[in-house]
Amino acid sequence: MIQTKGLRKSYQSRKAAAVDAVRGIDLDVRGGEIFGLLGPNGAGKTTTLRMLATLIRPDGGEARIAGADLLADPAGVRRRIGYVAQGGGTADTVTGREELVMQARMYGSSKADALKLAEDALKAFELTDFADRPCSTYSGGQRRRVDIALGVIHSPQVLFLDEPTVGLDPASRAGVWEEIRRLRDEGMTVVVTTHYLDEADALCDRIVIVDHGRVVAEGTPEELKREVSGDVVVLSGLDAEDAAKALADTPYLHRTETPAEGGLRLYVRDGATAIPQLLPTLAAAGLTPATVQLQRPSLDDVFLARTGRSIEQS
Repeated sequence: MIQTKGLRKSYQSRKAAAVDAVRGIDLDVRGGEIFGLLGPNGAGKTTTLRMLATLIRPDGGEARIAGADLLADPAGVRRRIGYVAQGGGTADTVTGREELVMQARMYGSSKADALKLAEDALKAFELTDFADRPCSTYSGGQRRRVDIALGVIHSPQVLFLDEPTVGLDPASRAGVWEEIRRLRDEGMTVVVTTHYLDEADALCDRIVIVDHGRVVAEGTPEELKREVSGDVVVLSGLDAEDAAKALADTPYLHRTETPAEGGLRLYVRDGATAIPQLLPTLAAAGLTPATVQLQRPSLDDVFLARTGRSIEQS
């Protein structure tokens, strides 16, 4: 459904050298999946999405979206996609119904058809009970559902969602996830940018992890986590360099990482077996950790393994 090759974008500043926001991204998004772009703020996710949505022109590379060439046929791309920006698109003084009717009319529907499309969208996104109230009275989750309904009112083949749940409470986030899954189950291809690890893990069928404008990992969440084999033991309150040296020759240890936020992360085959062995080894070296935590590998561990730092601390 989406193929890109070498997509690039730089921004020129008056006082500094050009900033490479996207440095040659290759994507292959399949039809009918939720595809995630995961990475810290400033990684290039939104710039990539805005290029694919024809809002900014790439400096280089190529892309095809639902069969339309991004550079040669941007109007064709726009007919095939829906786009929901991070900041949303609803006006405070307009009702949800009015917003949806206006959006449908902008895509060429007659007034009667637009009213029918708006009514169908209100039902599908469970917005009927407050459809005729001003959007300023909506909760964050309700307003985000209107945003997504606006993005799909014309039945696009591909929907782009930029940080769809940022700023929402857990219940509202879960509601938005449910709507995104429903759209996927109805056959729509959904591309989501997010910096939330749990969102990418729970929601996306496949993801790419983006850092400094490049793809550093790609696969399903489970495939990527399997790359970080075994368990993770996190130590704090001790000298990480001395601890790594003391544990260097232990047979159960795959590797160690020293994240930017401090402490020491140990990648081991089996945490329950490793912890009783590593503590005496540390004690023999005169080292006693303040805390010892056993964790299962996460997408943050994948990011850490590929970049040397935690996505949550970036």
